[in-house]
Amino acid sequence: MKILVTGGAGFIGSHTVDRLVADGHQVRILDCLKKPVHLKGMPPWVNPQAEFILGDVRNKADLQKAMTAVDVVYHLAAYQDYLPDLSNFIHTNGVSTALIYEIILEQNLDIKKVVVASSQFVQGEGLYSCAPCSSAVTPVMRAEEDLLNRRWQHRCPDCGHTMDWLWTGEDHSAPPNAYALSKKSQEQQAMIFGQRYQIPSVALRYSIVQGARQSFYNAYSGACRIFCLNYYFAKAPTLYEDGGQCRDFVNIHDVVEANILALNTPAMDYQTFNVGGGRAYTIAEFAETVRAEVQRHHQQPLPEPVIPGAYRFGDTRNACSKIDRLKSMGWTPKYSASDSVAEYVDWLYAQDNVEDILNYAEQTMKKLNVVRQTA
Repeated sequence: MKILVTGGAGFIGSHTVDRLVADGHQVRILDCLKKPVHLKGMPPWVNPQAEFILGDVRNKADLQKAMTAVDVVYHLAAYQDYLPDLSNFIHTNGVSTALIYEIILEQNLDIKKVVVASSQFVQGEGLYSCAPCSSAVTPVMRAEEDLLNRRWQHRCPDCGHTMDWLWTGEDHSAPPNAYALSKKSQEQQAMIFGQRYQIPSVALRYSIVQGARQSFYNAYSGACRIFCLNYYFAKAPTLYEDGGQCRDFVNIHDVVEANILALNTPAMDYQTFNVGGGRAYTIAEFAETVRAEVQRHHQQPLPEPVIPGAYRFGDTRNACSKIDRLKSMGWTPKYSASDSVAEYVDWLYAQDNVEDILNYAEQTMKKLNVVRQTA
C-alpha cells in the first residue's frame, strides 16, 4: 500500500516509517522539520527509501500534495512543548486533523485507514479511589496553594483522606491544557468523522514513549532524555515534587507494533486505544534506572538526584494507562523501561553532536514560569 506518515522524520514517525518500509509498503513522509525538535535540519535516520515532502500539516496545499494517491494516513505530526502559544497546539494538532478528513471528502479519496496519534495527557489526573468513602473520584488539577506547601497527593473532597490512583481506561478524559485539548479533539474527530463518512479510523493514546531518536532539544520530551543528558554530563538530575509521582513508560518498538496492528486489524476501527507499558514506576525509581544504565559509560560514580522542592506547573501527580482494550486485540508490551533506557543511552553515546542544553531548557521553563519553587 501507499502510506503517508505525517511527522515521519520525528521520533515515533521515523520508527514507524522504518517498519512500514520493511513490510514492503510505499511510504511518503510529510514533515516541516520544525525547530527546536529538528534544530539541525534533516535528521540522519530518515529512511532513504521513503519519499520525503517538506511541508506543514497546517497548510492545506501541502497536505493535499502529500495525500495524493495514498491508501493510508498515519497522522503522527504534533506540536508539544511548554510554550504558552495556545493556538499553535490547536492548529497543528486539531485543525490539521480536520484538514485530513476535509481533503478526503473534497477529493473523494479512497482512504482505507486513518490512524491518529493521541496522548495519555488527555486523561489528565486520571481516576482515583478513596478507601474510607469506598468511592471512585475524578480529581481536578491540584491547587496552587497545595503545591506551594508541598502537599503533593490528591485528597478526597469529602473526607480529606489521601486517595489512591487507579489505572485509567480510554473512556475517561479530562484534558488539563491546550496540548491535551488538541489531542482529545483528534480522538473525537477520528471517531466522529470516521464513522459519519465511513473512513476507517483509529486513535492511539500513547503513554510516555521512550527509545532512541528522542530529540535533545524539546523541553517537553520526557524524563528519559532529561535524566540521560544530566548523567551524560555527570550532573545530578532534579526530581520535581518528591519524586513519588507514578508514570507508565512504553517502548518505541511496542508503539510501532500498535501502529501496525491498527493498520491490519479491522476490529480496531472507530475506537480509541491506550498504548502503555503496563507497569507503574515512580519518577525516583525511573531516575535510578537511568543512572544504572548511564553508569556503564562512566568510571566515576554518578551523583544521586536532587529534590529541591520545586514543581512544574500543570503536571499531573500520577498518570498510568489501562491497556486491556488493546491487549484484547492481541497486542502486549514486550519491552521494559530498562530496555528503553538502555537503547536510548547506547544511541546517545553514539552521537557526536551532544551539547549541554540542559541549562537552556531549564532556564526557558523558569522564564515561562513553568518550574516553580515551593514556599
